[in-house]
Amino acid sequence: MEQSGIQEILNALKLYSSQIDKKLDEMKTDLENKIDNVKSDLKNVKTGLENRMDERFDQMDERFDRLESKLNGFRVELTETQETVDYLSIKTAQHEKKLRNHAGQ
Repeated sequence: MEQSGIQEILNALKLYSSQIDKKLDEMKTDLENKIDNVKSDLKNVKTGLENRMDERFDQMDERFDRLESKLNGFRVELTETQETVDYLSIKTAQHEKKLRNHAGQ
């Protein structure tokens, strides 16, 4: 009878052990699924952030292009203004020379 009691205890331990193994496998599967979900969520967040950054960089490129166009316009205006000043300076000098020549006569 002692032998049969020990066998009964061993069978109970085997049954309990298989239940624990089953629970551990379920927990492992659940954990792996959760890890996969977190990885997927992180990947989605990363992709979203990359897309937003790309959009912002595109917007900044457009703004820089517009700013560059404005600056080029200012350069042209400044060059034209300088040419006008140079022309007027030459004409003023010529006029003053003429006045001196007429005054000296």
